[in-house]
Amino acid sequence: MPRFKFTAMDSKGAETQGVIDAESQAEAIAQIRSKGYFPTQIVDLTPSAAPSAKRTTAVRPSAGVARGLRREIKALRIFGGRVKPKQLMVFTRQLATLVDAGLPLLRGLRILLQQENNAALREAISGMGEAVEGGSTFSDALALYPKIFDKLFVNMVKAGEAGGVLDVVLLRLADFMEKAERIKRRVKSAMIYPIVVLCAAIGILIFMLVKVIPQFASIFKDLLGGAALPPLTQFVIDASYFVRHRGLYIVGGVVAVVILIKLWRRTASGRYTLDKLKLTMPLFGPLFSKTAVARFARTLGTLMSSGVPVLQALNIVRDTAGNAVLEKAIQNIHDAVKEGETMTVPMEASGVFPAIVVSMVDVGEETGALPDMLVRVADNFDDEVDAAVEGLTSVLEPVMIIILAVVIGTIVIAMFVPLIKIISTLGQ
Repeated sequence: MPRFKFTAMDSKGAETQGVIDAESQAEAIAQIRSKGYFPTQIVDLTPSAAPSAKRTTAVRPSAGVARGLRREIKALRIFGGRVKPKQLMVFTRQLATLVDAGLPLLRGLRILLQQENNAALREAISGMGEAVEGGSTFSDALALYPKIFDKLFVNMVKAGEAGGVLDVVLLRLADFMEKAERIKRRVKSAMIYPIVVLCAAIGILIFMLVKVIPQFASIFKDLLGGAALPPLTQFVIDASYFVRHRGLYIVGGVVAVVILIKLWRRTASGRYTLDKLKLTMPLFGPLFSKTAVARFARTLGTLMSSGVPVLQALNIVRDTAGNAVLEKAIQNIHDAVKEGETMTVPMEASGVFPAIVVSMVDVGEETGALPDMLVRVADNFDDEVDAAVEGLTSVLEPVMIIILAVVIGTIVIAMFVPLIKIISTLGQ
């Protein structure tokens, strides 16, 4: 594999040097940028190349470009180099419209640069314009900014350039991002209600344990003269005492559990186990499973319909799946297709994909219309996700209300049982 020596700057403007292995200069620059550095010079160190053939490439040689690099570093400090999916979707759709109208790509980038407000995206558009003006392809220019444009975006644009249908591919990308963002918003909206109710329940419970229960405990002590309390009442009072005097232990325990889960998730077995639990958990499992299948089908269908080879498309889908269980299933599909087999056998064996998806993929392979069939699968599962969100919301509302009523009701009953005894004693 070719080797490249690079000179780059970090986010503080300090210069650093190193050597990196990459298939091409563009990939080397992308790897350097993914590590948080800004390359200023690339030297080809390929051993097979003659000394005269070794190239030293200044990535951004001019003074104006150097100022642009400093602006990019400043923007990264302030904004973290982040671009929201909605902003990226708008940029993609606008660029597709400009290219479809017949404007040259470089002019379209300059037009969008003038009206872009996001600092990180402005720097990316400016840098891509300079790269395209210097002779790079648009896909290579996109690869310089891996934190903004992922592998899916770059490879689809590369396929669009090869087929001369860049405007069509950009429109497909915009549609893909729009539908993916819509599904994400629906899933988040389904999570808002239970989270709000849960936080309210925890807040009310803590208030009662810290403020209300101690006053009742004082009353019981004065009026009952140290007599034994009912077991439920004593349990609630003990819980109140523990929360007031040992609350830091609870907080520390929760923090420790969260940290341990995050550390465990960094391991391969931990990530796989947690992702599998995510797909099989009650109530939310079907929603997450359908969302993952819809994303898989839409991503693979969009890539294949844009001209990306199936094996390369499967690799991209695997890297962007976001779930270890699905990644393993996609890897098995990739290996089967590489050996000349169909997708349906490993898909069915994985247990991740529903039978209807396996059947539709089988039909798509037989008829040669697999990309269109995958898009249809994605559309169908998007509708199922919408129905699952509505069903989940309708189920969670009474469940959370019942849980809240049981918790608060238990505390109220625990406090009123001794009061009834006190009132009866005073009446006698």
